[in-house]
Amino acid sequence: EGMALPQRMAFPPEKICMDWQQRQRPGAGLFNLGNTCYINAILQCLTYTPPLANYLLSYEHSRSCQQQGFCMMCTMEAHVRKVLCSPASAVLPGAVLRDLKFIGEEFEYGRQENAYEFLRCALSAMQRACLSGRRDLDISTQETTIVHQIFGGLMKSRVTCLSCQAVVDSYKAFLDVSLDIRVRASSLTTVLEDCVTPKELDQKECFRCIKCKKKAAASKRVTVHRAPRVLTLCLERADQRTGTKISKFVEYPEYLDLRPYMSDTAGDPLLCSLYAIVVHTGDTCLEGHFLCYTKASNGLWYKMDDEFVDSCDIHTALGQQAYLLFYAR
Repeated sequence: EGMALPQRMAFPPEKICMDWQQRQRPGAGLFNLGNTCYINAILQCLTYTPPLANYLLSYEHSRSCQQQGFCMMCTMEAHVRKVLCSPASAVLPGAVLRDLKFIGEEFEYGRQENAYEFLRCALSAMQRACLSGRRDLDISTQETTIVHQIFGGLMKSRVTCLSCQAVVDSYKAFLDVSLDIRVRASSLTTVLEDCVTPKELDQKECFRCIKCKKKAAASKRVTVHRAPRVLTLCLERADQRTGTKISKFVEYPEYLDLRPYMSDTAGDPLLCSLYAIVVHTGDTCLEGHFLCYTKASNGLWYKMDDEFVDSCDIHTALGQQAYLLFYAR
């Protein structure tokens, strides 16, 4: 609904496995070569994303890859295998660091960067690799790649005329969701509830009603129309007005039901399980350190701080000043 049917499947969804194919101890930590903690934190979260790791460990991509030069999927395939199979306590993400400019032109080796921006660029680079040689695909078909099959969802925006109640719906694909935590942010659920609450449009956002045939006051409600298999949430820690860091604690659950935030709230629960958290330490957003907490294939939680991988319990994982949250269906 709201999108054209794809003309061809880039990756069949029935081949995606949400459970780990093999259970083992956590893999290696990642050496920090100077301000590369933002890369390490995201690489570890992606490594412990079960459907992505299962796909990469199967050699599904590299067996048929014909891309010349840099390929992010091949790079991630080699990296995940290196981390999960290495007997060493820590390894160097050398291939990722070497090709950093191909992942995102804005990244400069040795400079402090943002983990969320690196995540977005890494997913985009993986998407480009999946579509290599198939630029003719329409937009809806591009969203059937392994990247969109795992991380992609669909948002629905409904604008309602407050005069005649006519509605206009629009849809937008997403790979992650950014959340404003400045107000009503005692918990993740209150933030999500605020997101789906209808809001009257600002007067600057003139709405011309298709039924009234004139400009009219209107309200807008945004909901999740199609839930992703892996939901990535960014709790915005930078105040856009002041530039200061928002250091408040936002409570987040181990299990999240997406159903209350869907376009159709009457269906069965859509339960997601937390499996990774990125944390930023430091007084400002322009400096500090990134680390992560991830749940390994053995079902246990670990604190992953560059080359150090230490076991922890779920209560420790749930007690962090989270910046990024990863939930799997």
